[in-house]
Parts: sequence; structure tokens; C-alpha cells
Amino acid sequence: MANLTSNKHPQDWVNLVLAVLLFLSPWVLGYSGQQEAAWNAWISAVVIAALAIGALSAFQEWEEWLNLVVGLWVAVAPWILGFAATVTAMWTHVVLGLLVAAAAAWEIWEIRHQPSAAA
Repeated sequence: MANLTSNKHPQDWVNLVLAVLLFLSPWVLGYSGQQEAAWNAWISAVVIAALAIGALSAFQEWEEWLNLVVGLWVAVAPWILGFAATVTAMWTHVVLGLLVAAAAAWEIWEIRHQPSAAA
């Protein structure tokens, strides 16, 4: 019987946890009243979680590339959407966004540098 976790990468679990943290952050850290920051956190978290769950169920490299892009978006969103002055929201987005992007980049690097299987 094949190992059901053989193609699973720990980075996908990390991104799923980071998505949950990002989703909860407006309420837990008290910036749910800042509409741009809160909605960006909620929508981005849902996208990150969906991509992580997709990668856990049926891995495709494009899912990691999208998670990398979404993670970078989350990190720069405070300046693009204009909520950089809300320090808690800004730092939450920057830190979690860079962590998502780093996990995705690590997984992309890992799958592209796997040794070839011997025939």
C-alpha cells in the first residue's frame, strides 16, 4: 500500500497554519475595523489555505508559484492598499506574507532540486 503522505511537503502544512493565523489576525490583533487590512487578510488567507489544501491533496507545482505570489502580495499590500499606518496590521501582513512566500519558495526549490530517481 502506498504511503499517503509520500508526496506531502511540510511547507504546505506551514502555509495552511499561516493562512489560519492571517485569517484570525484582524480579530485577535484588533484591526478588524480597518476595512482594507481586514478584508485583505481574510481574502488572502482563504486563497493561501485553498492552495495549501490543494497541494496537500493533489500536489501541482503551480500551486506553490501562486502561494509565492500571494505571499508577496500580502507583504506589500499595506502600502498598496494604504494601511501601512496601522502598525499591527502592517507588521502582521509583512511577517506572515514573507513567511508564506518563503515556505512556497523553499518548496519550489526543493522539488526542482530533487535527485533523479534511478531506473
